[in-house]
Amino acid sequence: MFACGIVGLALWSQGTSGWAIPQALTTDQQRRVEAGEIVLLDALPPGASASAQGGTAVAVVCASPALVWDILVDVRNHPAIYPRVTRAEVTRADPPRMRVRYTLAIGPLSVEVHMDKAPDPARRRIEWRLAEDRPNWFFAESSGYWQVDEMGADSVVTYAVATRTLVPGFLTRSSHREGLVSTIEAVRQQARKVAADDCRRPR
Repeated sequence: MFACGIVGLALWSQGTSGWAIPQALTTDQQRRVEAGEIVLLDALPPGASASAQGGTAVAVVCASPALVWDILVDVRNHPAIYPRVTRAEVTRADPPRMRVRYTLAIGPLSVEVHMDKAPDPARRRIEWRLAEDRPNWFFAESSGYWQVDEMGADSVVTYAVATRTLVPGFLTRSSHREGLVSTIEAVRQQARKVAADDCRRPR
């Protein structure tokens, strides 16, 4: 079993917000998540086009939902968890929504992209879409969500992404899947770092 000490994993069902929660995990997928694997599903975020690339990753993070949530909403620290992101800043905040400008390193290029995000602390859910009124020349489409659910002292995180870029999809499919995994692994690493920093603080 995974070192978090998991006693069971609740299955997901269809949500009521208009943003679909991933389909229920199979018994084998549940076992793999409990063993510490990052399980990849083909499911795209609701509203994604048929030609979008991406998927959904489900995994356990050995940290409380509150700690994981703090990591996800710390926009300035997003370069530590998202591949290719070199800078992130909030350019507009009109609760419950915000706009974030990301600077991405794509090969030799530095690309800016603007995302409209809707964090929901009560549900520990963040949904986002490409800002339609801003130039995002490299991306034709980008959307996704984070969902953080409590499981004992730990968290089950669901991370879904759908994108279309100027690069043909068949050339980027593997990198999108790898990005899902590396992002979850980065969140795990950040959770361990925060927990270790807390342990070192004087009481």
